[in-house]
This record gives sequence, C-alpha cells and structure tokens, in this order.
Amino acid sequence: MTEQTSTGIRYEKDADGIVTLTMDDPTASANTMNEVYKDSMAATLSRLESEKADLTGVVLTSAKKTFFAGGNLKLLIAATPEDAPQMFEESQNLKKQLRRLETLGVPVVAAINGAALGGGLEIALACHRRIAAEGSYEIGLPEVTLGLLPGGGGVIRTVRMLGLQTALTEVLLQGQRRKPADAQAKGLVDEVVPAEQLLERAKAWLKEAAGNEDAAKQPWDRQGYKMPGGTPSHPSLAQMLPVFPATLRKTLKGADYPAPRAIMAAAVEGAQVDFETAARIESRYFTGLATGQNAKNMIQAFFFDLQAINSGSLRPQGHDTWKPTKVGVLGAGMMGAGIAYVCARAGMEVVLKDVSLEAAERGKSYSAKINEKAISRGKLTQEKSDALLARITPAADPQELAGCDLVIEAVFEDPSLKAKVFAEVLPVVNADALLCSNTSTLPITELAGGVDRPEDFIGLHFFSPVDKMPLVEIIRGEKTSEAAVAKAIDVVQAIRKTPIVVNDSRGFYTSRVIGTQINEGLAMLGEGVAPMSIERAAAKAGYPVGPLQISDELNMELMVKIRNATKAAVERDGGTYTPHPAEKVIDAMIEAGRPSKLKGAGFYEYDESGRRAGLWAGLTELFPTAETQPDFDDLMERMLVIEAVETARCFEEGVISSTAEANIGSIFGIGFPANTGGAAQYVNGYVGRTGTGVAGFVARAQELASTYGERFQPPALLVEKAAKGEPL
Repeated sequence: MTEQTSTGIRYEKDADGIVTLTMDDPTASANTMNEVYKDSMAATLSRLESEKADLTGVVLTSAKKTFFAGGNLKLLIAATPEDAPQMFEESQNLKKQLRRLETLGVPVVAAINGAALGGGLEIALACHRRIAAEGSYEIGLPEVTLGLLPGGGGVIRTVRMLGLQTALTEVLLQGQRRKPADAQAKGLVDEVVPAEQLLERAKAWLKEAAGNEDAAKQPWDRQGYKMPGGTPSHPSLAQMLPVFPATLRKTLKGADYPAPRAIMAAAVEGAQVDFETAARIESRYFTGLATGQNAKNMIQAFFFDLQAINSGSLRPQGHDTWKPTKVGVLGAGMMGAGIAYVCARAGMEVVLKDVSLEAAERGKSYSAKINEKAISRGKLTQEKSDALLARITPAADPQELAGCDLVIEAVFEDPSLKAKVFAEVLPVVNADALLCSNTSTLPITELAGGVDRPEDFIGLHFFSPVDKMPLVEIIRGEKTSEAAVAKAIDVVQAIRKTPIVVNDSRGFYTSRVIGTQINEGLAMLGEGVAPMSIERAAAKAGYPVGPLQISDELNMELMVKIRNATKAAVERDGGTYTPHPAEKVIDAMIEAGRPSKLKGAGFYEYDESGRRAGLWAGLTELFPTAETQPDFDDLMERMLVIEAVETARCFEEGVISSTAEANIGSIFGIGFPANTGGAAQYVNGYVGRTGTGVAGFVARAQELASTYGERFQPPALLVEKAAKGEPL
C-alpha cells in the first residue's frame, strides 16, 4: 500500500488499485470548504488524473466525526456586494473541482461516516455511489434555512438525479435533514451499512463495478439520459410548472425570503440547459444570496447564535452538569401536561399532580394522544410509547412527590395559588430540589417570596404547545443562585429545548416584546386601518400570524388582567402608567362580547369545531375603516420596529445581555420574522430608506415616533451605540 498526505486529504492506494481518500483537515475539528480543502483537493485530483490508468476506483471518506461540515460561514457572513465577482469565481471553482472528480473516468464512491450537510452532501453527490454508515446523524442540503442555496452543484445534481419536482419539494426548498435510512429512501444515498463495514462495502462495490463503464459515469453523463419527470419543456411538467411559484408564494405569504425563490429559479432554469451552463446559473443565484443582507441575518441567528447557546458557552461556569431523576409537575392543564410529556420523553420519572386524580389522569392522556399520533405515522413504537407513559404518574396526594429533585409549577397566573401549591410539596420534595415556576409575566422575585429557598427558585417560561415549541425562557430572580441557573439550563437542554436566560422584570423578555407588536396591531385597527391589511402586513413582514389572530388566541380578558397587574405594579413603585391606544380596542371587543377564540368570538368568527371562519363581519362597524390608508411598509415596520425598540429597552434595563439570546428568543419564542435574524440582528442589519445598521434603525424609529407616538423613541443606549457605530 502506498500512502501520501496532501495536507488535508490522505491518499492511500492498495494492492487492488483502490485509492482511499480520507479528508482530515489538521487545522479544524471538522472538514469545511476552506483553503486547506481547496488546495488539498486540487493536488489530489491532479494525482488521480495522472494515475487513473492504474486505478480500479476511489473511496472518499473522512477521519472526522462528521463526513464534511460544508461551507465556511465566517467568510460568507462577511461577504459584501463588492465581493460578488470573487464569490462567483469561488462557487465556480468548487464546482469545477467536483466536476473533475465525477468525470475522472474511474468509479468514485462516497463512504459517508457522519453528518453530510450542505457542502458535505454536495461532495458526495459528485461521487458515482453513496454508501452511508448506520447512525443518528443527518444528511441533507439545509442551505435555504440560512438564506442560501447549495452553491457546490447541489441544485444541479439533485434535479438531474431525482427530477425537478422531487428535488425541489423533498430536498431543496425546505432543506430537510434526514437520517441515513430516510436519505436512502429518498434516493440521496444508495446503501446504508453498519459503520464497521463501511469501507469494506465501498471497496467491494468498486470491485463489483470493475469493467462497467457506466459505473464511472453519472446518470446525466451517460448516453440516452433522460431527466426523471422530464425537463420543463416536457408537456406533463410544463403543465405543472406554473403551480410551483404559486405554491411557494402561498407558503411564504409574501414575506421576503429570497433563497427559496432563487433555488426554484436556479432549478428550473438549470434543468433546461447543459451541465456547465446550469453550473453558472447556480453560481449566479448563489452569489446574489451570499452577498445579500438576508443570508447574513439568517446565518447569524441560525448558525452562530444558536451554536453559542447550544454549546453551553452562556452557561455559568464552575458547575457540574446536572441531570434530574424525578420531576414533580404541579398542575395538569395544557401547559403542565405538555411539560410532563417532554420530561418523560427525556427519560425522567414524572409525578403529574393536580387537585384531583381525575384531573391528573386527564393530563397524562395528553401524552397518550401525542404517542398515538406518532405510532400511526410510524415514528414511535408501541413499546417505546408504553415505556414513556409508564414514567408519568398521575397524583393528587403531595406525598407522591417524595424524592423529587426538580419541581415545575404550571398552574394559573395567580401568585397566591402558586405559593399555595409550592407550600404543599416543599416539605415532601428533596431539600435541594430545583424549584421552577412556569409563568409568562409574573416577576420571579415576587413569586420566590412564597418559598423558603429563593436561591433555588427560578422561572421556566415554556411556550405553547410545549411538545412543539423549541424555546424555554429561564428567568433569574434577585436571589436565584448561579448554581440554580446552571441546573435550569441543563434541564432545558435535557428535554431537547433551546434555553435563553434573562433577568427578572414584569413580562421578562419575550412577553414584553411580543406585547408591543400585538398592541401596535390593535392600535392600527383603532386608527382605522383595514383589518385584513393589518394581518397581511404581519404576514408579509414574516410573522407566522397576525396581531388580530394572536389576540383571539391569547384571550383579551387575560390581556386586561395582565394590563391591570402591570398598572398596579407601576403605580405601587411610584411610577405613572401610560395607557396604550390598543387598550380602547381591547375594551371595546370585550364590551361587544367578543373576547377570544375560547369564547368562540373575537376579531375572527369561529365554527363549531373552533376553526377560524374569516374576520368578524361587524369589525369595521365597531372600528370604521379610514378613507385614507397608511403606507403598507409603515404597517410592517411599525410591528418590527416597536419590538426591536422594546428589545433595546430590555438591554438597557439589564433584562437581557446577550444578542444571541435576544435573537433566538425572539424567533423561537414569539415568532419574530426569521429572515431578519431576530430582534437584535434586525437592528444591527437594518436596511431602509433612513440608512443602514443601528444608525439607520434609530433614524427610522425616530421617524415613526414623530408620526405614531413616543413609544417608538429609541432608548438612550441605542442612540449612543448609533453615534459610536457600535452594534446592539
């Protein structure tokens, strides 16, 4: 066997003429498309081309835990429009290298030993066969979730391999990540084998392919190739083609997401031309995305910010990782039932307590229903379902909580009730149990006054529905210890949620911020803005639902209770409460007998099953529509800017201190548009008629304040940062 290392790729040739290329970047923990890779691949390809007459085939694998991690996002996030020519050339050069690999003239097999996402899968797609090791890792092209498209030939090859429709819907437009077996079922890999047999099977396939000329060619390079499902000019596909952009537009609801549109355009245009022309088309669209603000926003949030949080870098240092064994959940309503489910799913023993055993058992049935649905879809076995449900014990007797090292209270938003349920169980649970309250607005410091161990008391704000929402907001009270914060982060990560940590205040971070957006939408209605314009402006801005719909779901009667509690707290502290224009709208709706979806009547009509049946016909009578309607961009920006201004206030008041947590908390918790990168990134990456960055945002906020009210005035902290050219 001959062996040679070209910096980042080991070259080993055995007696059978099979070369094993092992990607192993010595400068990083994962292989990425950096200079080491580019230089190593160039040298390796030259050697392969010079020796191909003596080769049986090539195996491409990795020495890292992952197969290949993809593009260098640090370089991509720094790219500007001025860098467009360089970005285009980079994309073209990458594709040219991979094209050399797939036209080498000998069969090449990718032995995928770990995650192959983005560029990793693009490298594998340039091989003639893909064999993956069994495992729980992921394979896919998720670039769209970062505001990008696969720029290394991923669009071209998936379209030619799977057909236009399948490539778009199953791989590209949603960026699905698939486990190896699922990737095989979708046609992205050819075989899945036990990890210890991976290289052996790859070499065996090369020996089987010996003498087969087609084995060394991609399907699209073989004589007589026809694209699966036909090209766009084929009558059957041409008939369906107009549906694609219409469906995409409906999905995006008019929001500014250039990546899916670019992917669709590159796929359709590239399917009509030869491979090399398709490569240039893909590179042009990639360059436009990579040098735009949208991709920078999404890369910042969904890669760098999420990585910072999930890596534990924001967790208090000096505390061992903690794993609770027995959890007491107080309250078996919708929130408590959901919390019990996610804890049991994570392997914890759960005691689900309510005032009666019947109520607790109803709470447990919530988990049973989730499991039944998962079983029917083939995502859960009956055995695993039974084991999960066995970990949940319904209870009415506080004594059942003996041995609990974690308590999560999830009763109504009533301080006296919360104090009462804690008092019942504190004598029974472990003396050092972590005490958590699931509250969305009540100050944790005040609630901690109801227990004798405030240093162990912390807020865990779950979002509904608990089993689906990915975020938990951890609230640190005045006396909460750093050890308790570290434990709370461990709990959230153990149940496979993303934690953010904030300091105590009424409404904390997420509830405070979303409240401003909802109020702004209601204020617009009171001003005479057409109701559907408000909802459509929210959708076009990128919000998942409009402020009228979310008000119905939250319940306006509850909103009044929160308002009254806030007013009382402000006046108790010697402040002056400033009413919001939205309050008159809320009061009028309650007076009209239309407080919520729960009551079957709100801003929307509801049928007997609880489904929305359109806006209430009497809405424009109660709130007459003005003859002159405001600029549509103003409607969108009023919602975005007011939330961002409130986020800046939270920074100024010390409620939140991490831009990563501000961004992820706003997107995952309260639906701030993902294309902005989150509430803080929206400020930092602002692009508008008043300028760019923090200075442009401040100017726009001041402009809105002069038109719509002082609530838009940016806080001093933000004005100072704008003057200094600093980010939020």
